[in-house]
Amino acid sequence: MTTADATKAPGTTTDLTGTFTEKAKLVSAEVYPVKTLEQAFAKAVEICVNKAPLDPQMASPASPDAAQKSSGTDRIMAAPNLDEDAFSALSAACDAAGGISLIRENLRQYPGGIDMGVSLMDYGIAETGTLVLDSRAEETRLSTMLSEIHVAVLYTSKIRESALAMTEELKGVVRDPGSYMAFITGASRTADIERVLAMGVHGPLELHIMLVEE
Repeated sequence: MTTADATKAPGTTTDLTGTFTEKAKLVSAEVYPVKTLEQAFAKAVEICVNKAPLDPQMASPASPDAAQKSSGTDRIMAAPNLDEDAFSALSAACDAAGGISLIRENLRQYPGGIDMGVSLMDYGIAETGTLVLDSRAEETRLSTMLSEIHVAVLYTSKIRESALAMTEELKGVVRDPGSYMAFITGASRTADIERVLAMGVHGPLELHIMLVEE
C-alpha cells in the first residue's frame, strides 16, 4: 500500500488527512501540515518561544520553599517518548532558539506545570480528530497532562478512518497487561461547573498537531 493509499478510506476517495484536520479543528486543535520531523520540531520551538513563560504557584518536591517553574525567560519543554535521534534533533532546535530547557525524565519535579510537551503519536482517527498515544510510561502521561501546551506529532500514514478500522492494530497492544492507550481529542476542557466551559482544567490549554507527510 502506498502512502497515498494509506491516507484514503478503503473503497472511497475520502482524504483521511483532510477529514482528520477538519475534525481536529472543530475541537479547538491547531493543525500544521509539515514535510519533515525537523520542520515539526522547528514549529514547536517557535510556538514555545513565543509563549509567555509558565509561572505556576506550586512548590515542588525538589524545592519545597519555591515553585518549580521556568527561570526568568526560560521555558521548559518535555519530550519523553521521542527516540534518541528525534530527541537530539529537537534538542538542537531548542539550543538554536535559546531560552528553552528540554527534559525527558523526572517530570514529577514539575507539579506546577511544564510550558510544552512534545509527543510522537501512534495513530490518528479521522472520524473524530482523535490522537492515540501509548502512555504506559509515566513520563509520557505526565508530559501530556502537566504541559500548558501539548504538541502532538503525527505521521499522515498513521491516520485511520475510525476507531473500528484500527481494531486489529490495537489488539496487539492491549494484549500487554501493562498497556495504557490514551485517546486525546482536542485540548482539555470541562463544563462541570455551572455549565461554563473552562479550558485547561484537567490538562493542556492548547493542542497543536503537526501532521508530517511521508
